[in-house]
Amino acid sequence: MASRDYIFYDFTLSLCDVCLERVEAKVIFQDEKVWMTKRCSAHGARRDLIATDIEYYKKCRDFLKPGDLPRRFNTPTLYGCPYDCGLCPDHEQHSCLTLLEVTDRCNLSCPTCYTESGPSAGRHRDLDEIDRMLDAVVANEGRPDIVQISGGEPTVHPRFFEILDLAKTKPIRHLMVNTNGVRIAQESDFARRLAGYAPNFEIYLQFDSFEDAALQRLRGAPLAEIRRRALERLNEAGLSTTLVVTLAKGLNDGEIGKILDFAVRQPCVRGVTFQPTQVAGRVEGFDPALHRLTLTEVRSAILEQSALFAPADLIPVPCNPDALCMGYALKVNGEAIPLTRYIDPDDLLKGEGNTIVYERDAALKEKIIRLFSTSQSAETASLELQSLLCCLPKVAVPKEIGYENVFRVIIMQFLDAHNFDVRSVKRSCVHIVDGRGRLIPFDTMNLLYRPGLEGRLEALRKGRATG
Repeated sequence: MASRDYIFYDFTLSLCDVCLERVEAKVIFQDEKVWMTKRCSAHGARRDLIATDIEYYKKCRDFLKPGDLPRRFNTPTLYGCPYDCGLCPDHEQHSCLTLLEVTDRCNLSCPTCYTESGPSAGRHRDLDEIDRMLDAVVANEGRPDIVQISGGEPTVHPRFFEILDLAKTKPIRHLMVNTNGVRIAQESDFARRLAGYAPNFEIYLQFDSFEDAALQRLRGAPLAEIRRRALERLNEAGLSTTLVVTLAKGLNDGEIGKILDFAVRQPCVRGVTFQPTQVAGRVEGFDPALHRLTLTEVRSAILEQSALFAPADLIPVPCNPDALCMGYALKVNGEAIPLTRYIDPDDLLKGEGNTIVYERDAALKEKIIRLFSTSQSAETASLELQSLLCCLPKVAVPKEIGYENVFRVIIMQFLDAHNFDVRSVKRSCVHIVDGRGRLIPFDTMNLLYRPGLEGRLEALRKGRATG
């Protein structure tokens, strides 16, 4: 009796890569990889790579936890996911991180840009509209975990600092600015002015490569010196910063370890977020067959290229384990102590009060005591990393340790039509608030809900209603 040459692992719903019609999909194990196979009645069969590490992919199921609900939902469930965003009552997760796009314009014209921004694109939102959008986030969340002021390039908004003033009046636990760093690098007092919004304020700095050739392809300009100067000024200002790296296979994925090792030596840097390119918006010169990266490929590259983390340190995030991977450490004087390996998954899934107690491991305790010059009887205090993602555990560490000693790495994989999995999209916790007060998952916003895509969305909805 003949056997199939793959293992049928699971079943889900995806999208046709061409028409975005919802289609059935199989998840299969073949050639030591995880694939998604699907068929559209109009556009035929498709097979897409979704993971290169079968054991890690299966491990993600061990990190599932009940979703945390928003205080309210914003849209009815009528057509089925992903045509009802958002958030509709069928969505499984609240907003861990909400982006508020204050402008469509940018001082760059990046060949890779999910919003298709540029110097003459769209418009700046006015303060009243921004206020209403902030209020919509607060109404959904009560006290939002993270709100990220974004764009376009938010710093080109003519009332940028007034926007920050307004956001700081809202009950937001942690405010971020998503920026390409050009104004920080070029204006001597810009970082100093930003530092006035601390604490609970952070820069999310685009930092894709050290090489101008790679930056030219991703960003349309040789920005290596701009990045260096921006980071220099952020260090001088002591302003908490996360480096965010958009990745394309064969372009900058060979720099993953170098970026991590560099980042841990920067006093202002609290971590690095790696984002494989989402096939949405403007992706010039990007061939999905050649340049797409999976989360597991990025995780493997971190382990191969940097000695900072071991496999046990890079684990799924329970909010959305298929799309988010985390590792974190304590750092001082450029030295880092990985901590994620001490997490018990069962403890992590219990919710509030999860704790890594450093006394559990004698060698870890000794190292922390040495680095921070504390005594073994020193009091411990809770370093609440949950303020950065609601499902991260608390860590019991010496009281001398503060946020400046945090170092985290996050792999954040946004889905596109190639790897779209309705199970993961329903658990999405990274959302974009739009001008109508809807909280729309990042994944579906860039596929279906941006201005100019309304006609396509309505056609898909009509097809669902009449089908």
